[in-house]
Amino acid sequence: MNATVQSELISSIRSIPDYPKPGVMFRDITTLLGNPKAFRRAIDELVQPYAGTKIEKIAGIEARGFILGGAIAHQLAAGFVPIRKKGKLPHDTVRIAYSLEYGVDEMEMHRDAIQPGEKVILVDDLIATGGTAEGAVKLLKQMGAEIVAACFIIDLPELGGRKKLEALGVNVRTLIEFAGH
Repeated sequence: MNATVQSELISSIRSIPDYPKPGVMFRDITTLLGNPKAFRRAIDELVQPYAGTKIEKIAGIEARGFILGGAIAHQLAAGFVPIRKKGKLPHDTVRIAYSLEYGVDEMEMHRDAIQPGEKVILVDDLIATGGTAEGAVKLLKQMGAEIVAACFIIDLPELGGRKKLEALGVNVRTLIEFAGH
């Protein structure tokens, strides 16, 4: 991806200091989503390496991963699988606990959403410490998914999330980086 595209994406993201707590610089992609050119560019860049390959499912992490994942699934003619917080899905589910910065939470997906051996791309807006994405990877692997990649618009490399996923054997694709957290 060229520097012009990266700069276009960076300039379309709103940075909010001290949210959700002092010392954190929140990277808000809702401004990117609201900008038709930037949104399309981000989706095209995330899809490009996988165009023409046989990806069967896109798994999106609640909630921004749903928006990005739906668009990516459409472009790749793949199905979409929501990975949600515990208690939000109506049918038979599988669940995994994962680490948050301050504690543990659980996420789940429908038990019949992925068939063993299906090629899956995991999608979310941002990779930071990687706890949520790591949990999603483990959940997908537990269901027999072949995880082709985990894709994010933003990487916060200082927080080490990418390295956690790569240690699990997952190829990570990100479009831009921001320093700090």
